[in-house]
Amino acid sequence: MFQVRIHGRGGQGAVTAAELLSVAAFMEDRHAQAFPSFGSERTGAPVVAFCRIDDRPIRVREPVMQPDALIIQDPTLLHQVNVFDGLRPDGAVLINSPRSAAELGLTEFTGRALTVPATALAVRHFGRPVPNAVLLGGLAALTGCVTIESLTTAVCERFPGDLGQANAAAAREAYDHVRKAEREERAHAQAD
Repeated sequence: MFQVRIHGRGGQGAVTAAELLSVAAFMEDRHAQAFPSFGSERTGAPVVAFCRIDDRPIRVREPVMQPDALIIQDPTLLHQVNVFDGLRPDGAVLINSPRSAAELGLTEFTGRALTVPATALAVRHFGRPVPNAVLLGGLAALTGCVTIESLTTAVCERFPGDLGQANAAAAREAYDHVRKAEREERAHAQAD
């Protein structure tokens, strides 16, 4: 079972991101579940959403305590909430930021951590600072949990018309951004 925990703030689309990811998995004939965990339900308050994907029916219903991957939609949460709690040792982390993981103070983090300027991509593609679908494109590249095709189809179904197409284009750009960053990391590692 592949488990994702999404940390964000109210209004950034964390709950919608979990739902989109589960729909993309359904499109691949897999089982999935998505659900949120709210504290204070207001714009800007910390929000956590979860998604599980498996080839078999999913019976567990509690929050994801040991994620295989994390999406952090707001980098200010890195120092306010223990976002890494329970992350599997080989887990992947995707952070919404134009800065590198090292610049964000994650130099001692031993897992795979990449950043994507998701808010900037969202604003450029569809004029709103909502990074959710954009980050899912990056997650698809980083983990292979769903294909970019399934993801963009799910996005376009959820948001018909121009908004869906723009979100899908932003997700594809994030996908390409992560793929390029991974290639650069491998080249750098081979050079050392």
